[in-house]
Amino acid sequence: MVKGAMELWLHAIFTLQIVLITEGHPVDITYLQSAVAKGAVIHKYMGGAWCNNATTCLERTKTRLGSSKLMLMTVSFSGILSNKPEFNPDFYNWNRIRIKYCDGSSFTGDVAAADPKTKVFYRGARIFSAVMEDFLAKGMKNAQNAILAGCSAGGLAAILHCDRFKGLLPPGAKVKCLSDAGFFINSQTISGTSHIEQFYSEVVNTHSLRKFYRFDFTRPKSVTLSWIQGSAKNLPQSCTSRLKPGLCFFPQNVAQQIQTPLLLVNAAYDSWQIKHILAPEVADPHGTWRNCKLDILKCLSAQLQTMQAFRSEFLKALNSLGPSSTRGYYINSCYAHCQTGTQETWLMDDSLVLNGTVRNHELKIISKLHLTTIDTSKKLCSYRRLPKQLEIGIMKENDSKRSIVLTPVTKLAFE
Repeated sequence: MVKGAMELWLHAIFTLQIVLITEGHPVDITYLQSAVAKGAVIHKYMGGAWCNNATTCLERTKTRLGSSKLMLMTVSFSGILSNKPEFNPDFYNWNRIRIKYCDGSSFTGDVAAADPKTKVFYRGARIFSAVMEDFLAKGMKNAQNAILAGCSAGGLAAILHCDRFKGLLPPGAKVKCLSDAGFFINSQTISGTSHIEQFYSEVVNTHSLRKFYRFDFTRPKSVTLSWIQGSAKNLPQSCTSRLKPGLCFFPQNVAQQIQTPLLLVNAAYDSWQIKHILAPEVADPHGTWRNCKLDILKCLSAQLQTMQAFRSEFLKALNSLGPSSTRGYYINSCYAHCQTGTQETWLMDDSLVLNGTVRNHELKIISKLHLTTIDTSKKLCSYRRLPKQLEIGIMKENDSKRSIVLTPVTKLAFE
């Protein structure tokens, strides 16, 4: 870039070398530049779950989720990142940046030294900062419109870093955040255990600098295990000031305090959450849920009822956030995980439709919320092989082709 201004960006694909991750190797960041949409940029973080201890983080270094040497050489830009106006009419000519996920902490870890045994670095927060600094220098500092988006663990990152992202841009810039399949709820497993809560606590501990024991000499046998720096310090302080850091990985404990406009896109029957929060292998040692999780047409009646209860708990977690003029939701009843980056769910003939008129791609982030309903037409979610609405939903049979959820929706554009 000669001048680095957004207005000078041309249609091109670039791969930037930003330092770091687990092994200290450079990580690839791919983006498409546009000279048409001046000052408009979308950052899209990819998903990939998390690692919660030294062993699982070391194992990630042997995959594309923990080593830039193993990442795919080409990346698909589809859905909200597509450059084809017929497939992505609202954002096809924006500057689009896709950041590969490799740190295992939703970009919150910050440990200066590598693990002495595994030689693994925990520097997710530094990846976030390095990426932002690089693109600010290349012209993002002149952005007039910007969206921080992500899917799955990247969707969680979009929530956790939302206000921080806005703070990096000019005061007059219109900044929004989009979390796709990133609203992970604190729910118990089918065996009644708090698996995901314990898991997130371990993620935060693993990606922190070190643990130490605090002794209170005025109280015999009083010892407190504490963690300093690392993941905890990069979580929203509005949450960590009142809750344990591990609980601040749950959007239901964070989203209410976010000041930047935020759109949550999620399936109420989120397939990842059904598989890993509701019925993880540790809670299903005999594999009674295995076939159901792979194909919900094979779910037993009792399992569908359990999934329905999970859906109700998911909606309850959303409702607990309360009303907001800067937060909206697009919640559907697909058995799916991540929808904005897949063309089938973003814009296709049988993709999701709101009230028969508005598809996923037509969501625009505006400050005013609109009450709307989801049309459960015949083709809804057919690509995910959903059972009939009567089998999995809460509506009566004669209502099964009408709305299933009264959903506040925030549209994703700048008006």
